[in-house]
Amino acid sequence: MTFTKTSQKFGQWADSRANTVFGLGFASEQQLSKFAEKFQEVKEAAKVAREKSQEKTDTTSNHSQESGRETPLSNQASSINGTDDDKISHTPDNTLLMSDNNRLKTAVDQSTNQYEAELQALKESNARLTEALQEANGSVEKWKIHTTACQEENTTLKNKIADLEAACKEVDQEKERNAQMSNRVQKLESEVKDKEQELENLRKQAEIIPQLMSECDGLNAKLQAAELANQEARARVSVLQSEVSEGQQRHGAMKNELKKFMEILEGKIDELHEVRQGLSHLGMDN
Repeated sequence: MTFTKTSQKFGQWADSRANTVFGLGFASEQQLSKFAEKFQEVKEAAKVAREKSQEKTDTTSNHSQESGRETPLSNQASSINGTDDDKISHTPDNTLLMSDNNRLKTAVDQSTNQYEAELQALKESNARLTEALQEANGSVEKWKIHTTACQEENTTLKNKIADLEAACKEVDQEKERNAQMSNRVQKLESEVKDKEQELENLRKQAEIIPQLMSECDGLNAKLQAAELANQEARARVSVLQSEVSEGQQRHGAMKNELKKFMEILEGKIDELHEVRQGLSHLGMDN
């Protein structure tokens, strides 16, 4: 098996015989590197152990074959010669081969026990790695769910921000319209104040009208007095007629001025009335 770093904190290896792929996540890249180094060491140790076991197995098989070959020869020799001396001469060789076979069997048993222990340790390590992988997969699933929830919350917040920005734009537009309306109202109020001041001036001027009327009445009285005086003193008729004519001229002039003044006053009052109607309409629009 070969351990491969798939990312900075994750690695995996495949068991082709079991058709299984194992993966393991780590907290840091340093831990991943240490695990990869240890994995390689265990792999090399297992390879060396297999080579040693193969060599011992080959040696054992060779000795067995040699002993198998020698035993028939000795038996053949003993059967050919048929003497006890020859049998005694071959006995030490058989004993040596048997002792070698026993030593080889003991070494094989020891190596087998050692490899079984190493295999058991590897199985336990594999079980721990599988459990850690399952925990890592569970953590990944939790993080995926948490990430999905965060993404959904982020989308919701973005939508809320967009709605708030749109509302802020509408508020800014409304503020701008209100500012424009306020400026317009201020201008209209200033115009109304000017019109009111002008109307006040006209009212003050209108207060003079009674005086003019009184003057007219006085002139009429004078005219009547002049007419009475004309009846009493015809000598002063020419003078009185001239005074009457002058008074009539003044009276006509004053009437003309009063008529013009009334026309101007009516025009100003109409303008003021239109301004007030415009303000009332503007208030209803607001």
